[in-house]
Amino acid sequence: MDKIISVLKESYFELTHKVTWPSWESLQASTVVVLVFTLLLSIIVFFMDLTSKTVLEFIYSLG
Repeated sequence: MDKIISVLKESYFELTHKVTWPSWESLQASTVVVLVFTLLLSIIVFFMDLTSKTVLEFIYSLG
């Protein structure tokens, strides 16, 4: 039990004194970048899906 308490105390100390947390502005900028790339990737996947659906429907219509 002492080891668990020791680990928790050390973790708390590290999170409060050693970790460098991003500023609010930096966090917002990173969030915007992630959202933009997620949107772009979603659009790319959508068009890939649409293209493969069209190609497969064409192939199936031949048979």
